Amino acid sequence: MIIDTHAHYDDEQFDTDRDELLKSMEAGGIGLIVNAGSTIDSWKKIVELTEAYSFMYGAIGIHPDEVGDMDDVQFSRMSDLLELDKIVAVGEIGLDYYWDKEEHDLQKEWFIRQLGLAREKDMPVIIHSRDAAADTFEIMKQHAAGMKAVIHCYSYSAEMAREYVKMGYYIGVGGVVTFKNAKKLKQVVEEIPLASIVLETDCPYLAPVPYRGKRNTSLYLPYVAEQVAELKGITVEDVIRQTEKNSRELYGL
Repeated sequence: MIIDTHAHYDDEQFDTDRDELLKSMEAGGIGLIVNAGSTIDSWKKIVELTEAYSFMYGAIGIHPDEVGDMDDVQFSRMSDLLELDKIVAVGEIGLDYYWDKEEHDLQKEWFIRQLGLAREKDMPVIIHSRDAAADTFEIMKQHAAGMKAVIHCYSYSAEMAREYVKMGYYIGVGGVVTFKNAKKLKQVVEEIPLASIVLETDCPYLAPVPYRGKRNTSLYLPYVAEQVAELKGITVEDVIRQTEKNSRELYGL
């Protein structure tokens, strides 16, 4: 089965047809979905989704663009939510210097605090990193050694990907790998072991070709699996089998 390791079905883009869409997943070959947290408001919706659908799991965390909303009260609430049975990771957390919505020092502070909470609870982390390669790598090296992690929506060099793989982390690959101009990510997929790759959508964003620019859903993950298979010179079945194993290992599913 295909596992979507990173989705956002709490997003308002799914408000019109969420239930109908999620009920079509099994027929579309999608076995499990992990819905990642981003804002404080997303947490309640994520818990509700995990309760409503047997195949849905959740992650609770604060996206670097949203850390200005965090305080100790919310951090304590986050800690409580991470105790729920179907919450399987801390995330998405990290650094975003592209949008630069929050001060870098504040982003780093909450990134490190959330990594500490994940270590305390022995949970994996979902890492968001955009235009912040060096700082993300340094923080992961200092504060996440020995932890389970996925570098979500990976966008850096093959060389850095190899370093993350050496640290025992997974690389999240989604619709971008199907884009013609995604030479760096294609190279990453070619060069790192399949045992270090997990599939993801980041839906409703980053739909693969031929749906690029439209709303993304987990049902489009076969296009990502096909591209990975082509780059690796193996069968789609091999990709699906191994990435399912990797995803279960990452999240303890």
